[in-house]
Amino acid sequence: MAKNTMGTKLPRKLEQKMQIVGEQIKLARLRRNLSMAQVAERATCSPLTVGRIEKGVPTVAIGIYLRVLYALQLDDDILLLAKEDAMGKALQDLSLKKRERASKKE
Repeated sequence: MAKNTMGTKLPRKLEQKMQIVGEQIKLARLRRNLSMAQVAERATCSPLTVGRIEKGVPTVAIGIYLRVLYALQLDDDILLLAKEDAMGKALQDLSLKKRERASKKE
């Protein structure tokens, strides 16, 4: 049996971010004047699961999040995740060797 290296609880900072994402999904649903049941039906999940997503419960599978986003016509937003990787680009730039050029011949 594989051991869970993160434990069962998310770090507080990640819990807060999950709650923010849940609130954003809830606001998107309300702006569209949809009930949890309607979104659940479109996402082929239960209204309870939609409620858990809106509360930021971290145990909901990412596939369910995607189906809910699809039901809200927000599925393209998932493509924004990790799109701008400033730290990764900076690390990559640091590891690039500077190109040495030969002296100019006249």
